[in-house]
Amino acid sequence: MQVIQSSFKRFLGHTVVAGGQEYFFHLLPSGIVNPNVLAVIGNGVVVNLQALFQEIDEALSKGLLDVSSRLRISDRCHLVFDIHQEIDRMEEELRGENSLGTTKKGIGPTYSSKVTRNGLRVCDLMGDWVQFTAKYKELVKYVKRRYPKLEISVEESLEQLRTYRQKLSGMVCDSVILINKLVENKQANILVEGAQSCMLDIDFGTYPHVTSSNCSVGGVCTGLGLSPSRVGRVYGVIKAYTTRVGSGPFPSELLDGIGEFIQKKGCEWGVTTKRKRRIGWLDTVVIRYAHIINDFNALALTKIDVLDDLEEVKIAKAYIDPETGRELDSFPSDSSVLNRVVVVYETLPGWKTSTHGCRVYEELPTAAKVFVETVEKLLNIPIRWIGTGASRDSIIIRSV
Repeated sequence: MQVIQSSFKRFLGHTVVAGGQEYFFHLLPSGIVNPNVLAVIGNGVVVNLQALFQEIDEALSKGLLDVSSRLRISDRCHLVFDIHQEIDRMEEELRGENSLGTTKKGIGPTYSSKVTRNGLRVCDLMGDWVQFTAKYKELVKYVKRRYPKLEISVEESLEQLRTYRQKLSGMVCDSVILINKLVENKQANILVEGAQSCMLDIDFGTYPHVTSSNCSVGGVCTGLGLSPSRVGRVYGVIKAYTTRVGSGPFPSELLDGIGEFIQKKGCEWGVTTKRKRRIGWLDTVVIRYAHIINDFNALALTKIDVLDDLEEVKIAKAYIDPETGRELDSFPSDSSVLNRVVVVYETLPGWKTSTHGCRVYEELPTAAKVFVETVEKLLNIPIRWIGTGASRDSIIIRSV
C-alpha cells in the first residue's frame, strides 16, 4: 500500500494512536505508522526541514522503523525558513485584537513567497549550492526591505540548511512522476491524506480566518499533480461535535459547562499550538456545504464516545437570518453574517452508556444509533466508519 499526503499544508497537528503508542504528526503522513507503507509528501506541502527532522527523530524514538527510507518528499515543495516564522509572528502581533489565530509557524508567509515567486523549493536546496545561497540571500534582502526590524543570521541559517541538504539525500523525488506511474500501472492502493478542514480552505472557508492553501478535494490535484479523472472515492472525516482552534465565526459554539466538559473529555488541545480548541455541537449546515464542494462518497464519524455522559445531544440543522426570520438557503460567505445567525437544532436524548471501544454497530446503545442515523438523514451521506476511542482499532465499520 502507498499512502500519500496531498497538498494542503504543514503544521496541522494529527494525533495517531497505533500499537499502544501515541504519535503527533505535522508533516509526516499518518500512514507512516504502518511499516509496509511508502509515505509521500506532495508538492503542495510547505516544509520546515528542522521540524521535519525533529518529527522523524521522535517517530524513531517511539519505535517506528525505517522512517527515512519509507519517506519521499516532492522536489517541488516550498521551504519554510526562519524568516517566514518571524514574519508570521510579527504580523499576528501587529493585528492585535484582530489576530487571525495563526500557528505562527510561517505557513502564510511561505505561501506568500510562493505566489510572489521568490520562494525556494526543495529542488533549489538540492541543486547548485552557490545558486541556492544567492537566491536565499536575495529572499532575505527582499524581506528585510519590508520588515527592517527583522533579525536573522544568514550564514548560520545557510549552514543549517546545508546540513539538511545532506540529510535529505535519498528522500527527494519527482513525486508527480512517482504517483502517476503508480496509478497508471495499478501497482498500489493509494490513500491521499488531506490536512486541515474544508472550512479552512483559502477559497471556500470562513475567510479571512482560514489557512493559506486549498484543503478541499481540489487540493488533491494541485497538491499532487493528479488529474481530476484519477481521483477516486472521496471520504470526509467529521467529529461527533465541532471544534475550532483560534478566532473565527462558530455558529454552534458551546460557551457553557457542556463545551468545557467535551473539551476536557475529548482532549481537545491543538497539537501544534497547545491552545484549547473551541467546542460546538455537530453542525450539519457546514457539512452539507463541504459535501457540495467535495462530493463525499461516505463519512467517518469520530469521537462518538466523548458524548457518552451527556443527558442530551444537539445537532445544528439550519441557520436563520435574525433580520428576516428566514432560513438561509446557502452557507454565508460573509463572516459577519455567520456571526449573527440563529441556529436551529435537532435535540436528541443522550445514551448515558459507554460506547468506548465498541467495534460492532449493533453493540451501540439505541440512542447512539439514533444519533448516527439522524446525522445520516440530515446530510444524506452514508456514515461508514464510527470512531469509539483514540486507538485506530476502536472503530466500527458499517456496510452502507
